[in-house]
Amino acid sequence: MGVGQEKAQAILNILRSLYPQASTRLKFKNNFELLVAAILSSQTSDRQVNRVTERLFSRYPDAFALAQASPQEVEEIIKSLGLYRNKAGYLVAMAKILVEKYGGQVPDTREALMELPGVGRKVANVVLATGFGQDVMAVDTHVFRVTTRLGLVSAKNSKEAEEQLTALLPPGSRREAHHLLIYHGREVCKARKPECHRCPLRPYCRYYKEKASGEGPEARVFN
Repeated sequence: MGVGQEKAQAILNILRSLYPQASTRLKFKNNFELLVAAILSSQTSDRQVNRVTERLFSRYPDAFALAQASPQEVEEIIKSLGLYRNKAGYLVAMAKILVEKYGGQVPDTREALMELPGVGRKVANVVLATGFGQDVMAVDTHVFRVTTRLGLVSAKNSKEAEEQLTALLPPGSRREAHHLLIYHGREVCKARKPECHRCPLRPYCRYYKEKASGEGPEARVFN
């Protein structure tokens, strides 16, 4: 095990102790609902998504029902979410493809998922990991921020970060790592005001060390 892998394993162990119940906060009953919720979660909090999906799923419980809807009908239900017009169009178009090409079922490969409207690499990986139990690493804004600050990755974009984390993390741990890193990003390693003073990952954190030494771009006095 290399130095980077040892560091990653130590970080995971600490995060496991901090967030033993870490899992997705999206509410869903099946892979269709998970896919819809994941599409809606773009630039929107999971809490906001959960507020609208209960009504959305009661009216459109499967791909067959959603494929018969108009984007305007879906807009009325999800209009409290960001980018709701775009998302409504994606959902209806996505459902039609599921019906026509997959018999209403959600496909279980990244390539097939990413051909669906509204589905990028992150959403595809969320569905593969959470819905199908695959050992893939989904990188959202929290995961990218936390792993970059820790020095686990040095990436220009989420795809590069995903590739680096996949190589670094022990097989079988990537789905769990996704949720642990998201929790830490929400609770402690926040975007604007990271709470470094109470973070147990400080001994492993490049961002913290740069701030403490005054060498980092965001260096300032803190405790």
